[in-house]
Amino acid sequence: MSDVPLLLFRGVSKIYPLPAGDVVALDCVTLTVMVGEFIAVMGPSGSGKSTLLNMMGCLDVPTAGEIYLSGREISRMSDDDLTRLRRDRIGLVFQQFNLIPLLSAIENVEFPILLTTARAESRRRAVEVLSAVGIEASHFSHKPGELSGGQQQRVAIARALVNDPDILLCDEPTGNLDTKTGTAIMDLLAAENRRGKTVIMVTHDPDVAAYARRTIRIVDGRIT
Repeated sequence: MSDVPLLLFRGVSKIYPLPAGDVVALDCVTLTVMVGEFIAVMGPSGSGKSTLLNMMGCLDVPTAGEIYLSGREISRMSDDDLTRLRRDRIGLVFQQFNLIPLLSAIENVEFPILLTTARAESRRRAVEVLSAVGIEASHFSHKPGELSGGQQQRVAIARALVNDPDILLCDEPTGNLDTKTGTAIMDLLAAENRRGKTVIMVTHDPDVAAYARRTIRIVDGRIT
């Protein structure tokens, strides 16, 4: 395994200027994530958890500090370069699933790779990852509204995995699911981690955080 961190934050701050006064979402955060880790990020509401995840996922850039992905600085990249990084190296899973309502399950999964992969190969890959996350072939043609919450989250995870990303970022992945379904989703994420995938998830649930091998706690934008 490489000694180069997968993710490295050096003195990263994020400040949102508002009329009533600046809001410091992250305050000089320094953090190292190695390949193959399973990390839970916990903290009270408004502590900076989602901002931290957005920085990791190239969805936002820092006000100050440096962020490196596999030794390459990403904190000063252009929007186009960040978009390509998200497409090629980062998988994102959201609490609200964020599936496209008019597309079927299999179309949602292959959507991220249609521009870079031949149609036959994108369909083959979508079938492969949907099967791997436990979606039956009879549900491939179903639209999100025809699937249960657990099935929708499995489709969302399959979409995040379709490009075989280096890192899987999950924002409250069980937040909209019942306990039994949430456990099944966490078992799925743990299995991906055992296969070598780096997983970082934001959660408020200690039972969910227990799946991780390391827990990061953040309060008022600072890691404690």
